[in-house]
Amino acid sequence: MLKRTVPIDAIVSIAENKSISIIGIDGLGGAGKSTISEMVCSELRRNGIHTILLHIDDFIHTRQIRYNSEYLEWRCYYDLQWRYDYFLQIVKRLKAAYDNSVEVERYDKDNDNYYTETYTITGKTTVVVEGIFLQRKELQGIFDYMVYIDVPEDVRLSRVLQRDTYIGNERQIIDKYKTRYFPAERHYFSIYQPDQSADCVIGE
Repeated sequence: MLKRTVPIDAIVSIAENKSISIIGIDGLGGAGKSTISEMVCSELRRNGIHTILLHIDDFIHTRQIRYNSEYLEWRCYYDLQWRYDYFLQIVKRLKAAYDNSVEVERYDKDNDNYYTETYTITGKTTVVVEGIFLQRKELQGIFDYMVYIDVPEDVRLSRVLQRDTYIGNERQIIDKYKTRYFPAERHYFSIYQPDQSADCVIGE
């Protein structure tokens, strides 16, 4: 059933009953994942639970890999964008790092390389992961609870036109979404039906 708000009580209950819990905030481009994820982290902290927020976009390949002219552009985005193997290694290390620190390579978009950030597990910790395509087979089995944000494509496009000005002007943003992002999103949706498999679906 479509909800208007995230069921914080359910997420807090999971967090309180596990040493390390992993919560996914899935949604397509412009759905509001970052905003929802930050709200979830704030609520968890208000309940005394240590949180770590990871963005799946911090785990992407450099441009040389994810923009490959031998592939259709949407295929580059769907098949070559993310370092899933490395992300899974980090999740495994975080789960095993009680009262310890884990160094994580994060992608630096401005310089097209990586820098290291340290995350510390202390007490009961919830790792909130926000990003697109979180219910793909590559990531199945790692999440304790999955939220899917369901927002129509036209609404999301209006948002990214305001947000993604780094791409260029309005025409350039629309063209990139039509050739790279939207076809990959539709492919993901047709295969995984994320609005059916998530633990909770929220939307407009």
